[in-house]
Amino acid sequence: MRLTCAIIDDEPLAVSLLESYVLKTPFLDLQGTYNSALDALSDLRDRPVDLLFLDIQMPELSGLEFSRILNADTRIIFTTAFDQYAVDSYRVNALDYLLKPISYLDFLTSANKALQWYELLRKPISSEEVKGGAAQPVEKGEMESIFVKSEYKLLQIELRKILYIEGLKDYVKIFVEDEPRPILSLMSMKSLEDMLPSDRFVRVHRSFIVQPEKIKIIERNRIVFGKEYIPISDNYKQHFQEMLERRSILPK
Repeated sequence: MRLTCAIIDDEPLAVSLLESYVLKTPFLDLQGTYNSALDALSDLRDRPVDLLFLDIQMPELSGLEFSRILNADTRIIFTTAFDQYAVDSYRVNALDYLLKPISYLDFLTSANKALQWYELLRKPISSEEVKGGAAQPVEKGEMESIFVKSEYKLLQIELRKILYIEGLKDYVKIFVEDEPRPILSLMSMKSLEDMLPSDRFVRVHRSFIVQPEKIKIIERNRIVFGKEYIPISDNYKQHFQEMLERRSILPK
């Protein structure tokens, strides 16, 4: 897979450095460089790129302001000399955040995050298997991991290690084996549920999704994970009970 990209920075030296980094990164195709967001506006509206390296502090139109009017399909990696913008970059859904002076190693790490993001996004289309002339997309059941955004980083989580997921308004908390704290990500429970293979995960409550393989104890209509108790609500009880019956050996 190759990604189209562009660079916007009001410092010519910064543009030259990033351009040299792009040119030696095999999976990046440079579509354009710009010294202001206004110069880039019409080009990127007509020819959106996959990935944009975007300076935050610029005259007339800042990188943060520009990101809010950019094509929604373009992923952003912010570049700046000021680390206080990290939280702001997360709020506008940036893929990553590079602090100047930028080394090639840091640049490549961020570019690889973008590549992994698009590989996951395009997997059902680009990884098709053709059988009898018809395209057969890869099934969700074949997935081994998912990528989620936490803070301003993209994290890969192995499905086999997920214990359960808790929904909190616009956020989810993903509880993973051997992790001291849950992974917090800005997304809805519905979007995460749609992403997960249904044969491996089951919703037991409006606010909880569990992986049945990780369940060890169920008591009084609750699933026990250590000191945590996950309620099984009436709306999901029948589906959960059917799942249990398929997996249980009970006395007649």
